Parts: sequence; C-alpha cells; structure tokens
Amino acid sequence: MGEWWVVGEPGPDHGLARLSAEIATLARELGAAAGRDVVGVVVAAEPSEPAAELARYLPRVLAIGDAAAGDHAWAGVAAAHLAALVEAEPPELVLSGAGPDGRDLAGALSALTGLGVLTNATSLAWGDTGPTVEMSVFGGKLLTTSGFTGGRGIATVRPNVTTAVAAAAAAVMVEARTTIAEALPAVRVVDRVSEAGAAAPIEEAKIIVAGGRGVGGPDGFGLVGQLADVLGGAVGATRAAVDSGWIPYSQQIGQTGKIVKPELYLALGISGAIQHKVGMQTAGTIVAVNRDPDAPIAEFADLLVVGDLFQVGNALLEQLRSRSG
Repeated sequence: MGEWWVVGEPGPDHGLARLSAEIATLARELGAAAGRDVVGVVVAAEPSEPAAELARYLPRVLAIGDAAAGDHAWAGVAAAHLAALVEAEPPELVLSGAGPDGRDLAGALSALTGLGVLTNATSLAWGDTGPTVEMSVFGGKLLTTSGFTGGRGIATVRPNVTTAVAAAAAAVMVEARTTIAEALPAVRVVDRVSEAGAAAPIEEAKIIVAGGRGVGGPDGFGLVGQLADVLGGAVGATRAAVDSGWIPYSQQIGQTGKIVKPELYLALGISGAIQHKVGMQTAGTIVAVNRDPDAPIAEFADLLVVGDLFQVGNALLEQLRSRSG
C-alpha cells in the first residue's frame, strides 16, 4: 500500500495556504477510513512555518527547503522535488489545490513522473480499485466519478469542499532532502502585484451578500455593499455583473470565479444559473431575493423572498441598523 501525499502550498504571508489545510483534513479523514498513511510535503524557501501549520492537520510532514522557491515560480521548483520523492517511493495519491499554483504543480509533476491527473475534485472517496474523485463538468450540470488507471495518480481539489479541522494528536515534522534528477526551466518572478484596496478574500468570509444582473448597475452594488458592511460580511457577484464592469473580477463567484462556503449567502437579483450555483451551493444558509418566483435559485435556496430587491434590501438594511443601534 502506498502513502497519500498532501502538498502544502506556501501562502502569501509565508504561512500555509488555507486550501492546503482543507485538503489535509479531507485526506486525513478518508485515509483513516481506507487504512492509508497520509503525509504532508512542503517545499518552500523557508519551509518551517508552513510545515509547522500543516503538521496541525497531518501525522507526518516533510519539509524541503529550496531558496529558488522564493524568487522563482513555486510550482516548477516544488514539482522537481516531488518528482524526486516519487522516484524514490511512489505514493498512491498526490493531492494539491485546484488554484493557479496547484494546477501548475499537478501538470509539471505529471509530465515528470507519468502519473495521471484528475482536476477540480469536489470530493474524494475510496473505491474497489483505489481512490476516486468526484468532479463537476459541463459548467456544473453533471457530476462524474473517476479513478486512476493502476490506482495511482494526482488530484487537484477545489476550495471549500470541506472545513479545515486540526488533528487531535501531535504530529512529526521531518526535514527532508532530495536529489533532483531533472530540473525544470527556471522561471524567475520579477514582480508581484497586489490589487489596490482589495478586500479580504471572499473564500474566507462567513457571510456573503452577492448581487447579480438584477442589481442593474454599479450603483446597485452600493446597497449590496451596505448590507455586507452591516452584516460584517463580504461582497460577491455573478459573472454577468463582473462582465458588465460593475464590480471587480476578484468578487466573482461561480464556475469561472471563486468557490465559497459561507454560513450565510444573501443573493440579490441572482437568477441562480448552474454556473453560479456551483460556486456557492455549499453555503450553510442561502437566502435569495428575486422578483421571479420561478427563478432557478428558488429550487435550492433555503428562503426565497419574492419582491423588488431594492425595496426588500433597504427594508432589511433599516431593520439591521436599528438593531445594531
């Protein structure tokens, strides 16, 4: 039986990316049920901090330091080290995030090792022939379940498919060294740009107020923002609102945007097309305001308020402010 590896991605603050903690939790729980050992692997210029964080979720973590990971594209550096580990002791499953870095890593590692890749997993399970991956395809209209030929492979996991929960027992962190047989072309990072005035990531918000085409324009998002402020939440949007230039892409939720899992999702003027649904359907409670009682969002919302979003939204805002006052 081979091990399962969880690749810990360094976050922007040099800690562990939130998605890696989620994947570690998912792998730990499934690995225990399947009788597999789950090991974390961190490759970074300074791996001690992200490795220590990953060790909160997994029983064993390998920390690999490489200065090149600090000023070069992380995925290429990490893939070279992981390929060396695979050569020495092939794992049964390698899990990484389905974000930009995780996808790049999976592709490079597949090219170096010949392992197959299953992408954008929404859940993992244990089948008769090994690990299986559930994926959302055709814009979220279908779910497929796939496995690996020979029972081994790489899978990328989408954000917010589970909640990160630390393990009960203390973990072991081990400094590891690898001998890279085939280095990938070095891609130096020459500049890093952060969006000016960017709000906290909506993927981490517990409350999201989102607007769609029904908001009518950028002025309509003023109400969305006010409701988000008084609720202590974040502002989200559909692709239609983003494509219209009403709100930045960083706030887009859905198949081609962010995947979110808030405790409360308040949808204003959102029809509930399947492409948007796949980005927010795991929210704890979904409340929708829409003029159309037959809008698709009515089928999966916990509460549908039929009415003009501005009338309902302003009335709600008034009530919330009176209570907070």
